[in-house]
Amino acid sequence: MSSRKVNPSLKANPDTGFGSQASQIGGRFINRDGSFNLRREGWPVLRRIGIYSQLLALSGMQFVLVVLGFFLLVNLLFTFLYALMGNHAFYGLNAHTGWGRVKELFYFSTQSFSTVGYGRVNPATDSANIIASIESITGPLLFAVVTGLMYGRFSRPRAYLAFSNQALLAPYKNGLALMFRMVPYKANHHLTNAQVVVTITLLVNEGGKSEYRFYPLTLERTRIDTFNMNWTVVHPINEESPLLNFTAEDFEKADLELYVLVTGFDQVYSNTVMQRTSYTYKEMVWGARFRPMYHESPDGLTTVLELDKLHHYDPIPLDPITT
Repeated sequence: MSSRKVNPSLKANPDTGFGSQASQIGGRFINRDGSFNLRREGWPVLRRIGIYSQLLALSGMQFVLVVLGFFLLVNLLFTFLYALMGNHAFYGLNAHTGWGRVKELFYFSTQSFSTVGYGRVNPATDSANIIASIESITGPLLFAVVTGLMYGRFSRPRAYLAFSNQALLAPYKNGLALMFRMVPYKANHHLTNAQVVVTITLLVNEGGKSEYRFYPLTLERTRIDTFNMNWTVVHPINEESPLLNFTAEDFEKADLELYVLVTGFDQVYSNTVMQRTSYTYKEMVWGARFRPMYHESPDGLTTVLELDKLHHYDPIPLDPITT
């Protein structure tokens, strides 16, 4: 993409925090879920990874599996230590096979870990009592950690926003506009004083050197007082747009990516929340318009917002002048 294609009067934004050297950048800058498309290397794993933040970022099912897996692993470790001490180290073992004794010791471990202690099996030697004492302390401590993580997961402020799968190029005021839409999908989690900032990334070539440049996009509307329904964010492609006179082929050559940042005040958390996403040129549709998402209820008393229509659009022919 030649730099002559971009309006030279427009000022690029060098303060995005993203790299600009084309030969050193791999793939998109922002993933669709808002995470950065970046992998850190060169330092030990434990120094690079924040265990707490990683556990908070897991999905609900992943978190449950990690907790159950850790519970199982710890109890298997204590079961192994108990088994090393021999049968004489415990009273109340009824099993007559090796596997049966291992199962009884495992159940004893889970009871000690959770401080339930049914009492049929109990340690008989000093070494077994010491290990059981350590386990009875370890269990409540780890349960306290899990409780804290669960509270952190439930109480962490986040924006419950969903974005359309595609951004559209559609007719707009005798011209063309780039647009996408978003919607708050959780009940009661609407945003107050919601604001959106959209930045376009273009790969340009100047003096034989290719680099990424970032341009803030002028939007039809950058904020709304109350964001409780769908919001179609529109960037008019006019003389002030870095996309003026661009074609679909130009989008591909420029490795175009749209970076979206939304902030607002969530009354449930009583805090400001934020969410990111991005669209690459592959996720943009030329000649389409979003279908309406809301309508009046049959009794005429309320408005119905159909979340399943967030991604729905209809093809629409573009005037040759606009392309």
